[in-house]
Amino acid sequence: AMRRALAAVRAPGPVGQPLDSAFIDAMRAVLRHDGLDAAFKELALTLPSETYMAEHLDEVDPQRIHAVREAMREQLAHALHLDWAWAFDAHKDNGAYRADPVSSGRRALAGLALTMLCLEARASGNPVWPGKAFQRFKDAGNMTDRFHALSALVVTDHALARDALTRFHAMFRDEALVLDKWFALQAGAPDRGGHILPAVRQLLAHPDFNLRNPNRARSVVFSYCNANPGGFHRADAAGYVFWSDRVIELDRFNPQVAARLARALDRWKKLAEPYRSAAREAIARVAAQTDLSNDVREVVARALSED
Repeated sequence: AMRRALAAVRAPGPVGQPLDSAFIDAMRAVLRHDGLDAAFKELALTLPSETYMAEHLDEVDPQRIHAVREAMREQLAHALHLDWAWAFDAHKDNGAYRADPVSSGRRALAGLALTMLCLEARASGNPVWPGKAFQRFKDAGNMTDRFHALSALVVTDHALARDALTRFHAMFRDEALVLDKWFALQAGAPDRGGHILPAVRQLLAHPDFNLRNPNRARSVVFSYCNANPGGFHRADAAGYVFWSDRVIELDRFNPQVAARLARALDRWKKLAEPYRSAAREAIARVAAQTDLSNDVREVVARALSED
């Protein structure tokens, strides 16, 4: 998967379909194999992350990487549609909740299959699988299955996601760690046409968001800036402006968290243009603040000294 991804990123012209029939057939064989653990299948069928792909490139075009990975996911979702349906039906029912490795693996594979089925439904316009995901969200007997179903709707940006998110918030609004996952899921969802940053800004205005709470800050700001390259590295530099605003804001009351956020652009020199120049400008904007903490100043000064 990595070899095919990097070849597609480096190739000129439109992304097209990065995966060849041999790879797709191999993934089908893994998914259908009777002798492999469900947990292994889920890991083998999960594509390399955008961040991991970027680590293997001398020059990084985040939007090209994002487009390639999304094209790969869509190919697998479409080509293995019947196989994903089989995998979900074969692994969705596990009886009473158990935390043993076999049950955990079955839940993980069913969750991946449901996401891929919703992804294919997004392309085809078929409402069946998103409807099944929403029903599973409502009927789930454990947090893992419920969150997998919610995630399937959110990461595919289906219309039912809004209702599911509202219901999930109502269920768990008094459980801080669960609510952190709710925030992080939305801030880390795949970007489509630049919709994630406006969604993140809305999350910052949510009554249950508090930037002074380190876990809550990480669930939104770090999930966006550190773990969502396709949403963060925007050609209009709005993601970098958001980053610099939050670093400066956090530094006023929590320099340690601000310094960790400041490191999101540590590797700015590897970025292709126009991202490289825009990232440097954002770092310089932070460095120009006269009242920075020593923690943040050290991070940004080191980043600029490597220019």
